[in-house]
Amino acid sequence: MQEKFTKYELSVLAIVLVSYFMTVLDVSVVITALPNIQRDLNLSTANLTWVQNAYTIIFGGLLLLGGRLGDIMGRKQIFNIGLVIFGLGSLLVGFANSALWMIIARGFQGAGAAALAPSTLALLMDSIPAGVKRIRAVADYGAVAGIGASVGLVIGGLFASLLSWRYAFFVNVPIAIVMLVWATKTVHPTPAKHGSFDGIGSVLSLLGMVSLVYGILLISDGGPALYWIIAAIILLVLFVWREAKVSQPIMPLRVFKNSERTGAYLARMLFLGAMMAFWFFITQFLQKVYGFSPLMAGIGFFPMTIANFISALQVSRLTAKFGNAKTLIGGLVLTLLGMVWLSFAGADGSYVASVALPMILIGLGQGAALSPLTTAGIAHIDAQDAGAASGVVNVAHQVGGSLGLAVLVVIATALTGTGSLALRTDWALRGGAVFLLIALILVVILILPQDKKTK
Repeated sequence: MQEKFTKYELSVLAIVLVSYFMTVLDVSVVITALPNIQRDLNLSTANLTWVQNAYTIIFGGLLLLGGRLGDIMGRKQIFNIGLVIFGLGSLLVGFANSALWMIIARGFQGAGAAALAPSTLALLMDSIPAGVKRIRAVADYGAVAGIGASVGLVIGGLFASLLSWRYAFFVNVPIAIVMLVWATKTVHPTPAKHGSFDGIGSVLSLLGMVSLVYGILLISDGGPALYWIIAAIILLVLFVWREAKVSQPIMPLRVFKNSERTGAYLARMLFLGAMMAFWFFITQFLQKVYGFSPLMAGIGFFPMTIANFISALQVSRLTAKFGNAKTLIGGLVLTLLGMVWLSFAGADGSYVASVALPMILIGLGQGAALSPLTTAGIAHIDAQDAGAASGVVNVAHQVGGSLGLAVLVVIATALTGTGSLALRTDWALRGGAVFLLIALILVVILILPQDKKTK
C-alpha cells in the first residue's frame, strides 16, 4: 500500500509544482508568439532575438546564486522573493511598448525564475521525507519540466492567434499572487545560516554564466562567440578555484563528488540540448514547411504533450519496479528512437506519420527520463547543500538547452549551407539523436552502477 501525502505535504507539492511550471512555461511560451510580438512592437530581428535571450541569460546566470541563497537565507524567503520578482516581471512584459522595455522586463523575469527554480526543488526536499513519497514528488517535479515546455508552445500559439501574446504573461500575475499568499501562510520557514557570504564567488559565477550563455547564443547568431566563451572559461575556472578555498562556497564542490549526480548533470545537459533543438526546429518546421498557423503549430505538439503526461504519471511505479537508472535508460531509448524517426520527416512527409507518431515516442521518453534525471541530480545530497544541488540541476537544464541548440544550429547550417528549413531540421534532429546516445552511455557508465549499489 502506497504511503499517502499529508495535507501539508500536498500543499507544498502543489505550490512547488505550479510555481516551477510558470518558470518552465515562460521559456517556450514566447517561441510561437514571437512573430506577433515583433509585429506589435515593431522589433528588429536583433531585438526580437533578445526577447528570448534576455530571459535565458539572466535565468542561467543567476541560478547558482539563487540556489545557494536559499541554503543560506532560507528556502521559503528566497522562494517568496522569487515569486514577487517573477510576477512583477510578467506584468511589465505584458505592458511592454518598446524593445528596451520588453528586453529589461524579460531579464527581470529571468532573475525571478533564477530564485524560484532551485528553491522549489529544495523546498520539496525539505518538506517531504526521503522514501516512496519523495520519489513520487520528484517524479511529478520532473514531469513539469517536460510538460511545461510542451504546453508553453500550445499556450503561446493560442494567445497569439485568438487574443494577444500579452495574456500569456499577464496570466502569471494572479498565479504568482495566489502562490505567494498560499506559501506565506502554509510553508514552514527554513532557518537561515549564520556566517559570511561569498560575494566574490557570486560575482564570478554570475559573470561566468552570463558570458557562457551569451557566447552560446552568439554561436547560433553568427556573432563573435569565441571571445565570450574564452572569457566564460577563465571566469568559471577562477570561480571553481575560489569555491575550493572559501569556507561557505556558493557552489560546494562536494556536490560533484558523487558520480551519480555528476552523470545526471551531464546527461541532463545533453538531453535538454536535443530537446531544445526539437522544440525550436519543429515549431518553425510546422509553420513554414507544413503551413500551420501559430495556434495549429502549438496544437501540433499535443501528441507529445499527452504522451509525456501519461508517461510521467507512471514514473514512480516504474522506478519502484525497475529502479531509477533503468527507468531513465528506457526513457532515453524511447526519446532516441523518436528523434531518429522524426529526423527523416522531410518536406514531403505527412504530419501523422512523419511528425505525430515519432512525437509520441519522444513524449513517452521525455516523461520517463526527466524525473529520474532530477532524482539522480539530488541523490545522496546533504540537507545543507540541497539548494546548491537544485541550482546545478537547473543550470544543467538551462545551459544545456542553450548550448545544445546553438551547437546543433551551427552543425545543421554547416552541413546544409543555404539548404531548405526541412533539410536543416532533419540534420539538427540527427545531431540531437547523437546527444541522446552520448547521454545514454553516460547513464550506463555513471548512474546505473550507483543505482545497483543502493538496491
